[in-house]
Amino acid sequence: MKAFAALFAAIDGTTSTNAKVEAIVRYLSAAPQADAAWAVFFLTGRRLKRLLPYRAISAWTMSLTGVEHWLLGECYSVVGDGAETATLILDQIPNDSGVFLPGRTTPESLRHSGEVGPGSKTPESLGLAEWVEGRILPLRQAPPEAQQRQVIGWIRELGRWERFTLFKLLTGELRLGVSQTLVVRALAQAAALPATSVAARLMGEWTPSAAWYAGLVSPGVTDADRSRPYPFCLASPIDNAIADAPAIAALLGERTDWLVEWKWDGIRAQLIVRGSLVYIWSRGEELITDRFPEVAAVAAGFADGTVLDGEILAWRGDRPLPFAALQQRIGRERQVARTARDLPVVFMAYDVLEDAGVDVRATPLIDRRARLEAIVARLRPAAFGATAAPAARVPLLPFEDDATGAAGLAQETIRVSPVVTGETWDALAALRGESRHRAVEGLMLKRLASAYGIGRKRGDWWKWKIDPHTIDAVLIYAQPGSGKRASLLTDYTFGVWHEGELVPVAKAYSGLTNEEILEMDRWIRRHTVERFGPVRHVEPIHVFELGFEAIAPSTRHRSGIAVRFPRMLRWRKDKPASEADTLATLEALMRTASGGGAGG
Repeated sequence: MKAFAALFAAIDGTTSTNAKVEAIVRYLSAAPQADAAWAVFFLTGRRLKRLLPYRAISAWTMSLTGVEHWLLGECYSVVGDGAETATLILDQIPNDSGVFLPGRTTPESLRHSGEVGPGSKTPESLGLAEWVEGRILPLRQAPPEAQQRQVIGWIRELGRWERFTLFKLLTGELRLGVSQTLVVRALAQAAALPATSVAARLMGEWTPSAAWYAGLVSPGVTDADRSRPYPFCLASPIDNAIADAPAIAALLGERTDWLVEWKWDGIRAQLIVRGSLVYIWSRGEELITDRFPEVAAVAAGFADGTVLDGEILAWRGDRPLPFAALQQRIGRERQVARTARDLPVVFMAYDVLEDAGVDVRATPLIDRRARLEAIVARLRPAAFGATAAPAARVPLLPFEDDATGAAGLAQETIRVSPVVTGETWDALAALRGESRHRAVEGLMLKRLASAYGIGRKRGDWWKWKIDPHTIDAVLIYAQPGSGKRASLLTDYTFGVWHEGELVPVAKAYSGLTNEEILEMDRWIRRHTVERFGPVRHVEPIHVFELGFEAIAPSTRHRSGIAVRFPRMLRWRKDKPASEADTLATLEALMRTASGGGAGG
């Protein structure tokens, strides 16, 4: 734990990506494989399910220190993080308080107390795996009294950063502040492996263990996990200011070098057929096969060793539905077949990563596109027929009860994303302007000579999105942010006018400069009207222009409207609150969007 807490501190204490990578390499090079496995688990954003609520840690902190509830609350309002608040308060206890000694007790005192016997490992020597597997995870089955006794004992053993790390692990809130790309770089450097191999091995489901880590860093490992997806290739955004043909030509060069598709607004996914089984993985590395059984059933007609990249879209008639409709399928674990009938989806394929068991990512896009079209064309007459591949472990839906219906379903359910055929940048700019009418988010521009890379490689894939919807709204609530912004009021709620009052319509926390954040934080603290825990109700004075990707009706919101990906575009200091938009404005915008098929 000491070494892992030191790694956490090193990452938290720098903004340099190289320094973060070097710290991870140092840790992995020295750590036992079981500890390294758990470190990779946490570094890649995975977390333990919460074992303890913050209220328990707060209660134990108050009992140990004598700090009253109101003072703990005031400290939290400044710090903005429960684990850090508890850590700092526990660190301030005088050594002669009689409660416990801050920092770390000695091995001799632990042995004298009977907590550690002769020959036992001291807290100083316990590794991360021993902490997680031998101490933290067994806590879940312990009664509350035993949990309290155990955690208080651990608090006495640990120094400040180790205690802070422990609290984050116990509450399931450990975030280490590094991207997957940096973790892959560090692992590749520590193991002297290609980054592509490391990235592929980290995909999918895995359990941290010494054996797993040995396979991860072994140069000759045989990958027996047939369900594993490939790392996704991501596109870079084109600035909204680049909106006309000359600007795009200056950035990208000749139009003939690029494949152009619509930018769909769905769930990015890989469709995998290996070992006569079908797997669907989301970009968030969630296995979602059972959520979309009609796609999995059709995909069973692909040849073994097929991996496609694409987008799952809610679809009706000849157009996609808004993403809000697709969310009904995402959150539904029961009655999947009925939901599938009411809200059909398609898998819109736009790349092939594996063909007949061969990794084709390094081949140019122009060749992969030809392969993709051939693969999907072969699927259609064969799906569910005599020559189909063995079915995936997914039942056919009730309306798929004959071969003709199934073949038709195959044609409709898995499609190749169409090529946008504008022959000039001027023509494409005009087509981009039709995006909302077509219920898409804009255009995808992919270099025909490009390989399928890992992550976001600037220059080969671009997303040329349409300008966002915009409204002017009034700031009405504010609360502290998280992480580096935990001590600042940076998370805002905005409202629009309806019958003389401001109705909340959106929450946003991005878009302001650091200087604007500090200015707004000072203003909010001086103009708070009312407080509800960490939330402050402020004077309705400041207007902000908000941008968002989509708008849809919602029964969960008081306004009856939900907006997607809201962010602050600018602080409208020139506009009084009385001139902000109304709920009727948003309702009209929603009707226009729905009438044109927009939703993104």
